[in-house]
Amino acid sequence: MNTTPLVVVVTGSECTGKTTLAADLAAHFEAPSSPEFVREYLDAKGTPLGADDVSPIARGQVRVEDDALFSASRVVIKDTDLMSTVVYSRHYYGHCPDWIAEAAKARSADLYLLLHPDVPWVADGLQRDAPGERAEMHERFRRQLEESGARIVDIAGPWETRRKTAIDAIARALIRH
Repeated sequence: MNTTPLVVVVTGSECTGKTTLAADLAAHFEAPSSPEFVREYLDAKGTPLGADDVSPIARGQVRVEDDALFSASRVVIKDTDLMSTVVYSRHYYGHCPDWIAEAAKARSADLYLLLHPDVPWVADGLQRDAPGERAEMHERFRRQLEESGARIVDIAGPWETRRKTAIDAIARALIRH
């Protein structure tokens, strides 16, 4: 039996229900969860992000993930992780600092739930800015995860299907963990 918790990341392009699903899964499994730090950072900054924000966002993401992991026993649910920082940094700025890419690989989760952009896009101020790029970003996430050797479960369809697929995937992973 593994003594470390199963680490599950809910990930994908913007406006795919990651935050809602992560909270629902954490409640279902009575597990700690970590938020998507960039939300807090962007709200505090109040202006669009730039390349200089990538490292502070990554450091904040590591902190919130570590806080959740510290209190986990069986499973921890993350609303994104450093892989997201890598994907978005490369997309928006053409590069990602090496230390972030290396940390993302070293901190890779046991299971990634990759949410498809097959749900309606909802505006959210500065948080979401590219409804037309969700399919492209989805493929960027898929490539990044595949290149890192991550275990991926596709999450698509209406909310109840997404929720059931995610719960079943985590339950199977817990058995193997």
